[in-house]
Amino acid sequence: MNFITLGDLSKAISNRVGIDIDEAQRDAGFVMDIFGFDDRVIDNVLDPEDRQLFYILEEEGMLTTEREESTLYDGREWRTHYWRLRKDIILRYSKEANGTRRYLIDKKQPVNVSEDDIYNTIDEDMWITRKID
Repeated sequence: MNFITLGDLSKAISNRVGIDIDEAQRDAGFVMDIFGFDDRVIDNVLDPEDRQLFYILEEEGMLTTEREESTLYDGREWRTHYWRLRKDIILRYSKEANGTRRYLIDKKQPVNVSEDDIYNTIDEDMWITRKID
């Protein structure tokens, strides 16, 4: 059975999401408080704002979702949604060297760029729209 610590989750979040360790530790503390001693929690305990962090961690592979269906006494179906920690993934990500994931903000972006020039600093492949030839 794998165990993860606050430090493991903090390092994994920092390495994969690209935020500093202090912010990652706050996020990890929140996640660990929600899960407590379990590796699965019911989705209903989350506020919509809090759920956003869970979606980010799901996208990185550190959390996954599950659901159970049961039949009520009157014949209706009832679905219960859960979040599950993927401890093996978290432990693997916590052992990676810092910066293995591309940061959300490009740290190589020029600092002293005027507002008129900012679009010229973006690589050609970063543009979503097609060029009209």
